[in-house]
Order: sequence, then structure tokens, then C-alpha cells
Amino acid sequence: MSKRGPIPLGYGGCRVSWVGWFMVNYRRHFVSGGCFFFTITLRDRDATLLVDYVDEVRQSFREMSRVKPVTVNAMVVLPEHIHAVMTLPEGDDDYPTRLRLLKGNFTRRLKRRGLTLPKDGRGEHQVWQRRYWEHCIRDEADYRRHIDYVHYNPVKHGWVTQVKDWPFSSFHRFVKEGELDEDWAGMDEVIERDFGEG
Repeated sequence: MSKRGPIPLGYGGCRVSWVGWFMVNYRRHFVSGGCFFFTITLRDRDATLLVDYVDEVRQSFREMSRVKPVTVNAMVVLPEHIHAVMTLPEGDDDYPTRLRLLKGNFTRRLKRRGLTLPKDGRGEHQVWQRRYWEHCIRDEADYRRHIDYVHYNPVKHGWVTQVKDWPFSSFHRFVKEGELDEDWAGMDEVIERDFGEG
């Protein structure tokens, strides 16, 4: 059991939506009050916008949460992608709107700062990849594994050699609250799993 209380889990009350685009079909699981792991990624995988403008990322999360409340259980901001474990309020399964708001808020904030952002043929800004990875957390072990993965990710990608050295991570909150030791190093069995970074 997490110190943050019981994790709203399961597929019991979920609805499933088929999302199709040309030849690709995949399912999105919607669980009212559910806990999810998300990966959202910039279109340009060589960009560093997210850490260069990390205050804009933080503000974008705050703006999104004011409109559509959510609990951010764990998060890491890397140069070109974000991993987050988030819990939706009871009676709410609308994570697509939250992710759309987050991406849109960040893009608008960059525009206000005067950045020239690429556009596609329809005139839409090409900051983010259209899709995202989502995973409905199944149980306490799955929750712990994903939180560990979030915190270990900067080491996995070679940005730092120790988790504690990456500044844009909820790891520091976990240490402050006594849930993890400052020298925590991560977990080997999670490193090779697919967490939506393809």
C-alpha cells in the first residue's frame, strides 16, 4: 500500500474505446477515478524544449489541473518527453482532454515567449506528437513499477548517473516525504520493459 493511500485500480468499471486512424487500431481504456501512466513526447526527438522551458511545463500542468483536476502521483520531465503517473478524480475518466489541454497550454506559452514553432499544412503547430502512451495501473506492484520507472528514466537515457542528480523529477518530493532514500538507484527488472518510448 502506498503512503499516498489506496490506488484506484482495475479494469472492472472501465469502458474501452477503439481509436482508429487509417491502418492503425488500438484501444484506450477509460477507468473512472483510475490511475494511469502516461508518456507524451515532442515531435522533434532531438529537441530540449521541455527542460529549456520547464517552468512553462509546470505552469501548463497547473492550468490543466485548474480546468480538469488530477493528482500527479509521480512525474519526470526530460528534454523531449514527459512520463507521469496520474490519478483522475472519482467519477471522471477523461484523460484525453487533460493531455490535450497540457499540450495546448505548453504550446501557447512557448508562442507567448516569442518562439517560432513549426506548422503543418493545416497551420497547426508541430510541437507534440499527436499520440501518447497510456497504461491503466492494475495493482500496487504495477503502480510501484511505473513510479520507479518514472524516477529512473533520466539515468536510463544517460542524462545523469544517479537518480538524485536529475532536477525535474518528483523523486525529490518522494525523498523529502521519506518514501525513497536519496541514494535510491532504481530497479533492474523494469529497465527493459516497454513504457511507450518507441
